[in-house]
Amino acid sequence: MHNPADLFASTLPDQLTSPGFAFVEGDTMQPLLTSLGELTDWPAFVESWNHLEPDQYLAAKGRFRRRRHATFSAKADGGVVPEPHQAHFQSLQYNTLQGDIERWFDPIATSVADGATLRTILRFCHELFGKAAPSTRRWHIEVHQFRIEASAETAGEPTPEGSHRDGVDYVLVLLVNRENIASGTTTIHAPDGRLLGDFTLTHPLDAALIDDHNVYHGVTPVRPLEAGKPACRDVLVVTFKAATPQPE
Repeated sequence: MHNPADLFASTLPDQLTSPGFAFVEGDTMQPLLTSLGELTDWPAFVESWNHLEPDQYLAAKGRFRRRRHATFSAKADGGVVPEPHQAHFQSLQYNTLQGDIERWFDPIATSVADGATLRTILRFCHELFGKAAPSTRRWHIEVHQFRIEASAETAGEPTPEGSHRDGVDYVLVLLVNRENIASGTTTIHAPDGRLLGDFTLTHPLDAALIDDHNVYHGVTPVRPLEAGKPACRDVLVVTFKAATPQPE
């Protein structure tokens, strides 16, 4: 077996290049993260998902998705730093449901944004994606807290737009918590629609790492295991995009 240092140094950057994605189980992800920082505020980090606001941009579906958002930046030779709160924007090319509009979400709480867990996760992404794209000198980074809620009457839709790209360079999807949830399978597709892989984030710190240029991704709807009980899927999504055009 690879130890975390070997996996970090070789396997993950290689997988991001080809086939364009990687699934990392929580038991492997934890030492990868703690080799770069601390997760000392993890309980408070998880609890912060109880304070997300409804996504008002999903119209009738908005009550089934809650989120908060923050923006950071990083230079190749520097650390990750916070940026002023700003809108999340995707073109219609990448989001046919809510593209070409500025979407303003409540900011991620300062205690979370400045906390050990998120800083460690961002440091991990900066290291990994920097290895995968060494020519990138500066990154635009967005962080999303998502809670998808489901009921017996209505499935929760983690990706209502279907299989898609985010319009960035790299994506981390990190499971924070699942409560009374079935399904929620991540599917990875080639641009021509061929299924390249599928896996389900089931344990805290299970992670999907995606090269957004090369593959599409989606998540199947989630339903409660037991009707009448709260059911939700909590994930952290981190995206890295080159802040200036890079040479082909």
